[in-house]
Amino acid sequence: MIDLLKKLLGGGPKVDLAQLVKDGATVVDVRTPQEFARGHAKGAVNIPLDRLAKDAKRIKSKGAIITCCASGMRSASAASQLRAMGFTNVHNAGPWTRLNNLR
Repeated sequence: MIDLLKKLLGGGPKVDLAQLVKDGATVVDVRTPQEFARGHAKGAVNIPLDRLAKDAKRIKSKGAIITCCASGMRSASAASQLRAMGFTNVHNAGPWTRLNNLR
């Protein structure tokens, strides 16, 4: 149970987010458009969590996908949903501010 929670919340094996970004990862911010407008990671694509299933086609299928939100809860859910849709290289960054200094 704890391992499942760690996986969902991004507490699994450590991933070098900076390297993923450098390698061209797609950053998907799943906050609302209003939250996104107040600030977001450079180059992030805004796909609100409630639209993810409909708008997943906007995500590049090649390379890594990094999800982010305000705290990490919605991005964990988004990462899980993307994996269920068949995306395999998906990572939850948690708060979008964590990605600020990586680009």
